[in-house]
Formats: sequence, C-alpha cells, structure tokens
Amino acid sequence: MMTVGNPPKGPFYVGIDLGGTNIKAGVVDDAGQPISHVSLPTEADKGPGTGLMNLEKAGRMAVKEAGMEWSGIAAVGLGSPGTMDLRRGWLLEPPNLPGWENLPIRDLLAKSLEKPTVLQNDANAAAYGEFWAGAGRGSESLVLFTLGTGVGGGVIEHGRIIEGRNSAGSECGHIIIDFHENARLCPCGQRGHLEAYASATALVKRAREGIATGIDTMLTAIDNMGQLSARSIDEAAQSGDSFSIRLMDETAYYLAVGAVSLMNVIDPDMILFSGGMIAAGERFLTKIQNNVKRLAFPVPGSKCKVEFAQLGNNAGFIGAAGWARAVVTRKAQLD
Repeated sequence: MMTVGNPPKGPFYVGIDLGGTNIKAGVVDDAGQPISHVSLPTEADKGPGTGLMNLEKAGRMAVKEAGMEWSGIAAVGLGSPGTMDLRRGWLLEPPNLPGWENLPIRDLLAKSLEKPTVLQNDANAAAYGEFWAGAGRGSESLVLFTLGTGVGGGVIEHGRIIEGRNSAGSECGHIIIDFHENARLCPCGQRGHLEAYASATALVKRAREGIATGIDTMLTAIDNMGQLSARSIDEAAQSGDSFSIRLMDETAYYLAVGAVSLMNVIDPDMILFSGGMIAAGERFLTKIQNNVKRLAFPVPGSKCKVEFAQLGNNAGFIGAAGWARAVVTRKAQLD
C-alpha cells in the first residue's frame, strides 16, 4: 500500500496505465491521492485477449493492494498509447501493441470489470494527473510535454482535455519546428517535428552524428562502450564536455520553441515537462525557462510558469482515475 498525506477520501477510482511492456494500476481517492500501485507485464505480443485479462488483473490487484473491496470502486479510467477513437472507446492502430487494431477496448474492459470505464490517451491522462493532483493543482490550464523515446503531450483547458474532433488533439510532439526540406525525420514519417529534435532518441542520434564527424568529445568513448544515452550525455555535460553541453542547450531551445508555439495558441497557466529527460535537473530547466522568456510575448512569457512535473511514473494512472472521476461526475450532474 502506498503512503498518502491525508486520510483517504471516497469515492475511489481505479486508474490503469497501459504500456507496450508493462501495465501500471492504482487506486486513487477523490482528492487525487494514490492509495495503491501495482505493475505487471502487458504481454502485448500474446494479443489483446491476454492483454485484456492482464488489464483486469492489474485493476483488481490494485484494489486488493489498497485493502479495499471491489464494490468500493466508483469507476475505472484507462490510459493507452496509440491512435484511438475516444468517443467510441476504440484503439485503432497502436504501434507498440501489434494485433490490437480496431479494438473496442473500453467496453470490453468495462464488461470484465463490471464498472463504468473511460478511455483516454496516455499522455492526456498524465497531463490530467498533473492538473488534478500534481504540479498543476490549482491551475486552470496547462500543457504537459512528456520526454522519453518520443515526445508526447497533453493540453488541459479549464478542466477539459483537448482531445480534438478525431481524437488526435494535444499531439505536442508533432508541432513543426523546422519547415526545411532536409528537416529531421520524425518516427511518424513526417519532417521537422519537435519529436525529431528533442526526444531522448533524437538527442542520442544528434550525438552520434557529431561523433561521426570526429568532434572532440568524451561521448566517443561512452558510445564505444555501448552506453550512450540521454542520461550519459547529460552527465557528460555536467562534467564540462563542451559538445554535450551544446547538445543539451540545443535540446532546451527546441523544447522552448515547442512550448512557446503552444503558449501562443492556448495561453496556459503552466507548461510542464515530464519523463526521463527531466533528470537533467535545474540547469536544463533554467535553460528552457530562459529561452521561453526570450521567445514568448512579454505578458505570457512573464506569467506562464515553466516547471518540471511532479507525479513521475504515477501520473498516468492517477490521471486516468481522475478522468474517470470527471466523466462520471459530469454524467451524474447531467442525469
């Protein structure tokens, strides 16, 4: 059972964060406090049947870990990667869940768990978690960038997730920051997207391109040992390696460009960054903040907070639970 700051307050919700490798699930109270947290393998390669059984298992394990009865759960929220039809509750073509195409996952899970169930994009769910119970608590609007192998994101405006007409809204990693014909190729197949410049994968790729030119850098030895990663590049930068410093500074600039692009559209209270790359720490954050102030209009540049997220790997299941709470509460009000 997880430690919480205050006595748990019902109603209680189950949040499930579906990943290609692991499923994370937890019980969350009405104030956004996680009561429990479990993780188990997705076994995605065994197909959606096995995956759905594991989703159900994770949800029920989380309730048991919380010391509760299943009857005490009000609703379930599921956060998932991949393209989806949120209104119908379908997964469409999730790239890291092969064989799960055109799957009515929301209704199938609702049937097996016998609880009202909502489906949400995983990055949107993480953004909602930060809005409800993390760094954005008390704000009205925020943008979250998730920095990992790719760049994901979520946008919250007055408590509403910006899903878009085709469930493709808030794809913050696919903002175009370079329009030239030879712009970097994003994994999605298009050029010039933020993800192609600022993800952990892109950072390593840019480092290897420099190494291939014969640049004097300690990263050459690190790469020869098979240990080149975003973390090792940051560590080299902190050790004073000039090439690594340049790579991290460029990444901070690219992220600021993406942040300001959304500031100019949404004018949010906060821009948050989460994921493994925020381990780079305060120097990295300060570089992003300074670039944002330099690139943004004066008023939003001075008023919009640019910070790291707070919930870490728990943001997904907390946000999924929070979104289930929001949907169920809104439906009850309409009824």
